[in-house]
Amino acid sequence: MVELRTQEQRLLSALGSLGGKASVEQLIDACRFPDTAVMRNALTLQEKNYITIHAEHQNVIKLTPEGQQYAKNGLPERNLIRTVAALGGTADPQTAAKQAGIEPQFIQIALGWAIRKKWAIYASENNTIRIAEPLLHQAFIPEGCDETLLKYLNDKGQAALEELSPELKEAAEQLKKRTLLTIEPKTTRTLQITPRGKKAAVESKAAPQEITQLTPELIITGKWHTTKLQKYNIQAPVAKTWPGKKHPYLQFLDEVRAKLVNLGFQEMTGTSVETSFFNFDALYTPQDHPARETSDIYYVEDPQYGDISQHATTVQHVAETHENGWKTGSTGWEYKYSFLIAQRLILRGHGTCLSARTLESKKFEVPSKHFSIARVYRPEITDKTHLSEFNQVEGIVIDENLTLKDLLGVLGKFAMEIAGADKVRFKPDYFPFTEPSVELSAYKEGYGWVEFGGSGIFRPEVTLPLGVKEPVIAWGLGVDRLFMMRADIDDIRMIFSQDLDWLRRKQVT
Repeated sequence: MVELRTQEQRLLSALGSLGGKASVEQLIDACRFPDTAVMRNALTLQEKNYITIHAEHQNVIKLTPEGQQYAKNGLPERNLIRTVAALGGTADPQTAAKQAGIEPQFIQIALGWAIRKKWAIYASENNTIRIAEPLLHQAFIPEGCDETLLKYLNDKGQAALEELSPELKEAAEQLKKRTLLTIEPKTTRTLQITPRGKKAAVESKAAPQEITQLTPELIITGKWHTTKLQKYNIQAPVAKTWPGKKHPYLQFLDEVRAKLVNLGFQEMTGTSVETSFFNFDALYTPQDHPARETSDIYYVEDPQYGDISQHATTVQHVAETHENGWKTGSTGWEYKYSFLIAQRLILRGHGTCLSARTLESKKFEVPSKHFSIARVYRPEITDKTHLSEFNQVEGIVIDENLTLKDLLGVLGKFAMEIAGADKVRFKPDYFPFTEPSVELSAYKEGYGWVEFGGSGIFRPEVTLPLGVKEPVIAWGLGVDRLFMMRADIDDIRMIFSQDLDWLRRKQVT
């Protein structure tokens, strides 16, 4: 007589009562088993040829929160055109968008799609949008496939991409690019009992109760001798678990930090709010430099000024260097230095301010090496390669016998070991605080060339006012871009992604 384990017999019995064929979800309800128990026993029964398992692969589409909002309230381009029509058929895009309740960051998107769908025409000479002539006298603009799909998914919750018409499939791809829906693969498994399985279900007898864990009572009483222990099929699938772990990017930063410490570098730290003195003046950047404009740096509104009185001697030397070169052999920038501007508070625009503070502190030996991993802030337009706040890895080496060759060697080693680059290249650059100055780019097969940042040897106009006579090589590299190359991603915004699937799968090697 066939002997089946208790769970195997219950699964076969449930399959028979469901007509001999059922999905995993149906068997979970019928047997009151977790999904992993169903599949574990199903694989065992399949090995014995009692059942067969059929897998159907589909791409499931679901609305994102933004897609759900548009499904209920309408796409922004439709709301824009509806408002333009109410204003007489011609209107200023900003005015129409405001009346339509479209947020400022979505105005260009709404306008672009309205034009792309040939609902409207934009006149740049007077900045107006007007309803396209064929639609001007229509009471209602026909609903597009994208809007039809949005409403369908809002009602149904999800759908299989394969079951959609060609027009709706095209609309789904379009909406995916607009991040209004997601398309994810899904495998549906169906179990079917075989003739041999039917016979086994009739002839089988339930196995004795099996245990999965030895208890003190079973051992003390000796019952473990007669108790049947459950056998495990180590090939059977189990539930996926996602234990907590550090974000892949934070893991990468830890690795960068550990490698630099192992190379003998000491870490520099500081606050995100900095004075213009250390961010600019101490680095020989004139007070009228374009990098100080509000389009390039964030100024603190309250309080506006910081205290630099404890650095009075250094401030005086820096001021004289700016005005006439002081003792550096330079003519300086030849302008009247403002101590008030030097006290202006900003969000640091680069990590080099930490190098300036370290040199000014005199708390180092010669030779010595220092680094920082600093969050910096600039009013950049966010796109695939730029963020308004990002991280820089900053480094300085202080030694009596340093040359440009030493700097290039450090940068090349850094790019290859940290970013996994295949080769590097250097080209001359300009920074107010280094001479010579060099820009580093790195190449990775299948990824291409990426610019990482600048470097050079600090000018005497930087080091001497800070009280340092030895040569100092310095570099400031975009560590975010190093991570992009290492992780093989082409959009810097992925670093701050909330995509749990990507975060779970991503391993930085």
